[in-house]
Amino acid sequence: MSAFDRLRVRELLADDSYAAGLGIELVEVTDDVIVVAMEVTDSHANFLGVGHGGMVFSLADCAFSLASNSAGDPAVAIDTHLVLIAASRPGDRLSARVRELSRGRALGTYRAEVTRSDGRIVALFTGTVHINQGQTAG
Repeated sequence: MSAFDRLRVRELLADDSYAAGLGIELVEVTDDVIVVAMEVTDSHANFLGVGHGGMVFSLADCAFSLASNSAGDPAVAIDTHLVLIAASRPGDRLSARVRELSRGRALGTYRAEVTRSDGRIVALFTGTVHINQGQTAG
């Protein structure tokens, strides 16, 4: 398993204007976990008044992207999957905690749990990336 590069993770998130627009912030980076979080606002709610599934996916995908690109070689998603388990509502704080499951020369797989501040799991996310070794992003 790769250790996450704390400085690189901070730099990557600082350059992510989509994440900034959603209000995603970095909470924690350790050797084996990255946590990002955001407040659910009225603008994140769907017509039923609950957090939009796309918003939940975006939070988990942000954590996944930071984790898979922390090592330096550009990594692009080739497969993602989200299971929605519970609703979120405006006023909730959501956190996505991601871990690396495996990382080889060409592929990496990651798992994220999205939870509400009350501890309830909102969603489970799994993603696989293709790693472009020796290439630079951009």
